Parts: sequence; C-alpha cells; structure tokens
Amino acid sequence: MTHSWQPVAPTDADVAHSILILEDNETLALGLRTSLEVEGYKVECITDGDAGLRWLQKNDPDLVVLDLMLPGTNGFEVLRRYRASGGAAAVLILSARDQEVDKVQGFRIGADDYVVKPVGVLEFLARVEAIIRRISQARRASTQVRDGSTRASQLRFSDVVVDLRTRTVTRSGNPVELSPMEFDFLAYLIESGGDIVSRETLMQQVWRYSLGVTSRTVDQHVARLRNKLEPDPAQPRHLITVRKAGYRFQR
Repeated sequence: MTHSWQPVAPTDADVAHSILILEDNETLALGLRTSLEVEGYKVECITDGDAGLRWLQKNDPDLVVLDLMLPGTNGFEVLRRYRASGGAAAVLILSARDQEVDKVQGFRIGADDYVVKPVGVLEFLARVEAIIRRISQARRASTQVRDGSTRASQLRFSDVVVDLRTRTVTRSGNPVELSPMEFDFLAYLIESGGDIVSRETLMQQVWRYSLGVTSRTVDQHVARLRNKLEPDPAQPRHLITVRKAGYRFQR
C-alpha cells in the first residue's frame, strides 16, 4: 500500500526549533541529524550521557532524542537527572529496548514518546513533528494570554496553582516538575471545564494519534499526575475516573 503522506516542516517560520540527539551510534545520529536539518530544525549531536548532561545544563532545546544504552551515564539516568534538575524539554526515547517494562519506566520518569529501533525516517519525523506541533501550540496559547485574548491564565485547586501562560505548576508554593506532555494533558482536562473526556479524545487531541500511543499511555499519565498533584492519589479529588467513559477534571 502506497502512502502519499510527507512530513511537514516546523510551523513557526521565524523560529528554528532546536533538537539534541543523544545517540552513541554516530552513523545513525548523522542520518537523523541530516533528515531533521532538511526539515528546518537546528540539531546538536552528542554521543555519551555525561557530555549530554553537561550540554543540557547550559542549553535549552525544544526536544531531546535520547538513546538508552549510552556510554557513561545511561539514558534512563540522564532523563531522571534532567527532570530532577527542572529540565522541561520534550524527550523522545529512541532505543532498541522493546520490552514493555522499559517503555513504562521511560514514561514514568518523564519521557514524552518512546520509539523502538529500527524506525523508518518518515515515522521518526512524524513523531518529532507531533511533539514540535504541541510545543508550538502551547507557545501560541501563551502569547494569546499575554495579549489578553484569553481568560485568566491561573487556575487553583486544593493547594495547587496551574499557570497556563508560563506552563508552571506549584503545590503549597513549591514547584512541581511536569514533562511537556504531562502539562499538555493536565491543561486539556482543565480547559474541558469538567466535561467527561474519553481516552480516544485525549489520544486525538493531546497526542494527535502519535504512533504507539494507547489508552494505557493515557492511564499512565493520569496516575503520574495524581501522584504529583492529588492530596491522596488513591482517592483522587480532582482527576476523576468516569468508569467506561474516560476522565474529567473537578476543582
């Protein structure tokens, strides 16, 4: 079956979105870099985890493409330390490790997508595009709020404050670190105004039907958000499961 789909270049014409590729296979890294640069992205390649962490301390990319089996600090530990330090770039894990336990661990410590090697160039570019599109949409929404064209950007529930403009969350005055996907997920539920949102709708609207995203992915994100934001994650008061229907947000 022949597909006519072609990857779409970044939509922010005035901004070259930046991507860090952390991959020790130099041939693969060069191929990915070439494909991304053709699409208009600004790309940096680093081949070991320690150097990647040092680079991330000084730079703020839009996306990190992360191999797990890196020399030095491995990919899981790179991601864990990056999120713990407040790093907010989207992270796409690209790994030959295809076990479910690896995918679950990656999502739990802050990955936004997980791609198993080998992967076709078009699929890889489609996944990158989906992530960059979400980033672009969030920036446009923030600009609209600054211009006064949307409602108040802050929402409070319990001891949590969510700022849609700055994409920050605090709890009892302390910062709560959310991955870009976790924030997008939370913001979508909040902006649904208490309506029930099905898993299918969340996969469509938040993930844009990214390949590999399933209803289990949605459930895992809810569980992580509850652990970070709910007074009692076992008995949630704000991120409510509606049996056989989906989720809804309750203040």
